[in-house]
Amino acid sequence: MTSAEIAVIGGSGLYSLFDAPAVTIATPYGDVPVTVGSLGGRDVAFITRHGADHSVAPHLINYRANIWALASLGVKVILSSSAVGGIGADCPPGTLVLTDQFIDRTWGRPDTFYDQGSVQHLPAADPFDPALHALAAAALADAGETFVDRGTVVVIQGPRFSTRAESLWFRDLGAATVNMTMYPEVPLASELNIGTVNLSFVTDTDAGLARDSDPENAVSHQLVMARLLDAQPRIIAAIETIVRALPAELAPPELIPADAVAAVLAR
Repeated sequence: MTSAEIAVIGGSGLYSLFDAPAVTIATPYGDVPVTVGSLGGRDVAFITRHGADHSVAPHLINYRANIWALASLGVKVILSSSAVGGIGADCPPGTLVLTDQFIDRTWGRPDTFYDQGSVQHLPAADPFDPALHALAAAALADAGETFVDRGTVVVIQGPRFSTRAESLWFRDLGAATVNMTMYPEVPLASELNIGTVNLSFVTDTDAGLARDSDPENAVSHQLVMARLLDAQPRIIAAIETIVRALPAELAPPELIPADAVAAVLAR
């Protein structure tokens, strides 16, 4: 079986990373197609979050299967890309954001591996690995990329977008962006001691801010996909920049005891 210590999970608009056939990995939660190739001089596993044809809605993504599959390949670091709506003053459309916090507003999504005879309480004060976050920020800065180096994302259930009232509420909470998929993907990775770093691309001005001041950037599916298509070369280049900067020896923090993680992967 192919192995890789680094993985990329592609969000909306990023459906392939390598010109190679996918390997189907059987997991306790379902089969997952994974492509493995070379990026930035490293072996990298790739999963497209919504499927190659964008047919999987945010609330129906098999998050546990995806993370289990990557862990079974030996992945220690996941770099995820996400499409987000901008609600913070520093996050207009076209901005790249290194997310560092989330607020979960989803419901009904299986969000732990420890539901079978083992209770594990995940430390989640810093859901994205702070060391990886700092490394990614330094790498992008050195490459001359313009980005916002931190921001809180509100993860909504989807597939609908926010109401104006919700969008304004999220802004008042201090959030910078809105997304539909970072939860439970990020904590599930942490439960298997995989470090995560997220690179978000702001495609639109979210609903609450767009009616009067920015109508041409009001959120819609068509606008999101068009903006992502235009930005894809930039997003992939930023991902490669971060991959190149990752150290040869990857050692994310052990947030869950190793024997508990091993038991999950032995299912």
